[in-house]
Amino acid sequence: MAHTQISKYLPPDINPTQAAIAYGCRALPKLNEELQSEDLLTRQKALMALYDLMHDPEHVYTAIRIGCLESLKDLLMDTNDLVRIKTTEVLYIMATHNVGRDGFLEHDVIYALSFLLSDPQSACRENLHLAFKHLAQLPAGAKGIVNSSLIPSLVGKLQTEEERIQELLLDTLAACLIEDATEALASRVVPFLKEKLLSANSNIRSKAAQALIAVSAATQLPPLWPSIPLEGKNQVWQHDIIPILVHLLKDKEEEVQASAAGALMYVTVTTKGKYAALDTEAIGPLLELLHSSLSKARLNAIKVLTMLAEAPEGRKILQSHVPTFRALKEDTSAAVQRAAQIAVKVIEWKP
Repeated sequence: MAHTQISKYLPPDINPTQAAIAYGCRALPKLNEELQSEDLLTRQKALMALYDLMHDPEHVYTAIRIGCLESLKDLLMDTNDLVRIKTTEVLYIMATHNVGRDGFLEHDVIYALSFLLSDPQSACRENLHLAFKHLAQLPAGAKGIVNSSLIPSLVGKLQTEEERIQELLLDTLAACLIEDATEALASRVVPFLKEKLLSANSNIRSKAAQALIAVSAATQLPPLWPSIPLEGKNQVWQHDIIPILVHLLKDKEEEVQASAAGALMYVTVTTKGKYAALDTEAIGPLLELLHSSLSKARLNAIKVLTMLAEAPEGRKILQSHVPTFRALKEDTSAAVQRAAQIAVKVIEWKP
């Protein structure tokens, strides 16, 4: 028989760690007030609730408009570990939306986050780097990170951070270096990336090669540094990285192979780069890569071989492989087809 007595226990679907969300348009303003509360539990519950709401870009827009970013910036300095962790988590989710990334730039969130680069909580740092990674997907976001003078610090963290955070760092650096490689080159990014190419972690090997692509391909640079694109290529040659990239063409992971070929594609633009690749017998593994299941690996390999064919020694070796390139004119990828046609013209060119 049923009783009228009220249970002292919460219903099973109620989360006691999360703040009660006000109805409708009052929800976010109420949470913003609670973020500023002097009571620790109130701040923690508000962050838990805000995290769920920030998956909706409309809520992100409203949160920015009513000043939540300013409240969150203050909470980054909170002495409580959980508050800092949840704050960076909320900011990371906001950074997955365009409106959130725009808000980061307008409200100087990059600078506020930078104070946590050495936070003792690895979860805090991981969320921070997730936010930076998503922010750097926008050219304006990458420029914002560069203009905040954070590149030397990010390069330095490659030496000390945990592997999962190193992967995020490499993604961020690759996007930022395309915008401007000046500070990174001055911070010895090339020898640091050389070390990461030798990592046991295949993701790190691949992402390090992609960062080298960015170092070698950087174009938008200050007027006082017109030689930086060439400087990046020269540093790759000077630090003896080309033999490592050639070795990675035979890596067990196809993504690593494709990234290594992409890096070689840029560094072999220079004469020194071409002959360094030829001296390490790059042509053999590059020809093998023409049969890769990844179209980007085939495309990068063709482009490197085309670069090597510009040297008389390379063209002589590749002349017997012209049928292989002709066959690639029927490739499923239109980009590979076009690259194969160009390669044949370069290989068959006669002075």
